[in-house]
Amino acid sequence: MATIVTCSAGGAAQTASARCFVSYLKRLPHSADLYSSACRRPPVRRLSASPGAAWFSPGSGVRFMSRGTASKCATGFTRRRAWVFTGAVAAAAAAAAAFAANTGHFLRAEMASRVPSVAEEEEGDILDRCKRFMSPPVSDVRVLQERKGEMCTRMEMLIMQTQAEFCRALEEADGGTFKVDRWERKEGGGGISCVLQDGKVFEKAGVNVSVVFGNLTEEAAKQMRSRGKVLKGKDGKLPFCAMGVSSVIHPKNPHIPTVHFNYRYFEIEEEDGSKQWWFGGGTDLTPIYVNKEDAFHFHNTLKKACDKHHPQYYPDFKKWCDNYFYIRHRGETRGIGGIFFDDLDSPTQEDAFSFVKSCARTVVPCYLPIVYKHLNDSFTAEEKDWQQVRRGRYVEFNLVYDRGVKFGLATPGSRIESILMSLPLTARWEYMHEPTKSSPEAEMLEVLKNPKEWV
Repeated sequence: MATIVTCSAGGAAQTASARCFVSYLKRLPHSADLYSSACRRPPVRRLSASPGAAWFSPGSGVRFMSRGTASKCATGFTRRRAWVFTGAVAAAAAAAAAFAANTGHFLRAEMASRVPSVAEEEEGDILDRCKRFMSPPVSDVRVLQERKGEMCTRMEMLIMQTQAEFCRALEEADGGTFKVDRWERKEGGGGISCVLQDGKVFEKAGVNVSVVFGNLTEEAAKQMRSRGKVLKGKDGKLPFCAMGVSSVIHPKNPHIPTVHFNYRYFEIEEEDGSKQWWFGGGTDLTPIYVNKEDAFHFHNTLKKACDKHHPQYYPDFKKWCDNYFYIRHRGETRGIGGIFFDDLDSPTQEDAFSFVKSCARTVVPCYLPIVYKHLNDSFTAEEKDWQQVRRGRYVEFNLVYDRGVKFGLATPGSRIESILMSLPLTARWEYMHEPTKSSPEAEMLEVLKNPKEWV
């Protein structure tokens, strides 16, 4: 359960403490129907990572190479049920961890007052864990129970948990409720799309989970080979299993940034029965106006998660993010970045999964404090227009360059509504738009053309 605490110190203690915001994620209600007949995925052999694979920095121009494993608002909206605590920082820290950003006026949220250990998560009863999700998982619960220790099961449980935690946090901020939409793919698998549209805070908020399997199309295999994959199919077929959680949030208020995250797992079985597997994903922020405190908080939260696993992860994945979310035909980035990685298959499968899990746990604490900070910010019609122009750039990137969108559109049976969920409800394309010199809009454009180091 993710917890964000609001505290305000009185008297002299105010110099040492500042505002932060409470987001209480209530325990999800139990589902009456666990859809035992939901998509049944064929047996997947347990994977084991071969030792000794080197980790390569994207900054060096060397790609992560996969290897096989044998046999393998509305303005003025006031947040309901906010809890305000008074006292010094030491007293507040007894309830939850909070630490100041560089200015001391923006407190960072911790992911949880008590994060369950890996053992607790992995050994917990599958059925009980499923009851806390937004929906029963895509795979049959009995199949998940039978293959509890396999990576496909563990990853599916992680993405379902991430979806539930983020949706509940957003519902608490908005006051609305996500529509839960289950879908099936006749070629194999399916997904759960959770969408909150035209809410009080969020114009469009989507959090999708997909678990699909079958045979790769030649177009999809071609995309992977272009990234250095060596894929050897049997009789022209490449059986695959892919799963992930993806989210894009478009707020109404232009002072609340758009956020995107995606964490995924992919495995392919080759003609000799060996398997290739890799993880990918990242989290990035697209503000409409520059706010250095927000940028520091967001990047610093991601950096701390990365630093637990490798000191080079954050700088390399931050650079990779800036390069990936680059709109070449505009000569600017989509936002201020975050982290992005793909084809991650080292040092071991367990290590890679542990890193992805740490990243997934940051999605609430890196974003929700920024939402609450700007919840009541007023804005002008001109600022709203600028937001619409920037959304147009977001659309351009997603439709022209985004790898996930391309893969989805190239995969037979993909659900188009879920793939294009990332697009905003409204956007604007203004001919030859140029912001006024030295304006806040011009400052934002300068950052997009020249990415900065925020931490």
